[in-house]
Amino acid sequence: MSCKSKNDTSKIPLLKTYPVVTLKEFDTVLHKDYTASIQAIQNVEIRARISGYLDEVLVDEGKTVKKGQVLFQLSAAEYKAEVAKAEASVLIAKAELKKEELELKRVKILVDKKVVNNSEIELSDAKIKAAEAKVKEALSVLNNAQIKLSYTTIRSPYDGVIDRLPMKKGSLINEGTLLTTLSDARKVYTYFNVSEVEYLEYQKSIANNTQMAYTEVELLLADGSLYKSKGKLQTMESEINTQTGSLAFRAVFDNQDLLLKHGSSGTVRLYKDVHNAILVPQKSVIEIQDKNYVFIVDKNNKITMQNFVPGIRIDNFYTVQSGLKTGSNIVYEGIQTAKDGEEIVPKIIAYPLF
Repeated sequence: MSCKSKNDTSKIPLLKTYPVVTLKEFDTVLHKDYTASIQAIQNVEIRARISGYLDEVLVDEGKTVKKGQVLFQLSAAEYKAEVAKAEASVLIAKAELKKEELELKRVKILVDKKVVNNSEIELSDAKIKAAEAKVKEALSVLNNAQIKLSYTTIRSPYDGVIDRLPMKKGSLINEGTLLTTLSDARKVYTYFNVSEVEYLEYQKSIANNTQMAYTEVELLLADGSLYKSKGKLQTMESEINTQTGSLAFRAVFDNQDLLLKHGSSGTVRLYKDVHNAILVPQKSVIEIQDKNYVFIVDKNNKITMQNFVPGIRIDNFYTVQSGLKTGSNIVYEGIQTAKDGEEIVPKIIAYPLF
C-alpha cells in the first residue's frame, strides 16, 4: 500500500503567462504605408513621322536634353527634291494666274471698244478663278512637302532625359518607328490605391477639416530609405475599381536631382491625426470569419473572447469603432495559443504605441 504526500501538486495545471495591456484613449499621429508606382510627369515616345534612313543620332542614352534640341536627323534629299518640285509648281501656277489677269485687262479694253461682247469678260473671270485655285493647290502641296522635310529633323518637345536608343545610325526607319522615349522627371507622380473605407474616411476628414498631413505625404524608396522631399496629394480617380474595391490616389514629388526614375517603385506613407481614439495593437487581434476579436482579461484573470468593430487601420493599430472601452485589459500577444475561458497569469506591460 502506497501513500501520497499532502503537498503533491503534480496535477495542478500550470498557468500561462501573457503580456497584457490596458486600453486607453490617445491623441497621436499614426501612419499607413501604400505600395506606389512612380511615373515621370511627362513621358512620351519619340517616333518617326516619315520613312527614311537614320543619318545622325545626336544624343546618347541617359543624357539630359533641352526643348528644341535636335535628337535625330533622317535622310532629307528626297524630301528636299519634293519641296523644290512643289516650289516650281507654285511658280507655274502663279504665272498662269498672272497671264489670265493680263488677259482680262486686254478683254476689257476690247469690250470698251465694242470689239467683243461682255461675255468674254465673264469667261476671263472664270479662268482667273481657276488659276487662283491652282495656285492654292500648289501652295498646299508645297506646304505638305515642307512639313515632311521638317520631319527629317527630330527635336526634343521639352526638357527631359533620353531613354534607350533602339535604332542606330544607318537604320532604315519606317513611319511610326520608335526612336527613343523622353522623360521629364523633374517632378514625378506616385500612384497608390486606398480602400473604399479609407477613401470615405479621407473625405469625412476633409469635410470636418480634421485632416493633418493627408495633404502631405512621404515616400520610402525601394531600399527603405526616406526620400528627402515631401509630396502633396493632388487628385484621385473618379471610379472605384469593382474588382479590388480600391481607388487610386496621385501625389506629386519634386525631383530636381532626377533621383526618382520613371517606372520605379516605392512606398507612400500617409499620416493621420487620431483624437480620443482607442487603439488596439494589431498583434492583439484575431480574425475569425471576417470578425475581429480580442481576449479580455477579467478581475479573476480569466480571458474571454470579445468581438469589436474596428475603425480605420493605420500603422500597426486598429481604431475602435465599437465593442471595446477604455480601462479594459487585453492580451497583447500570444493569442494564437490562448483559449476562451482559461485562467492566465497577466503581465501588465506599457502600452506599445511607438
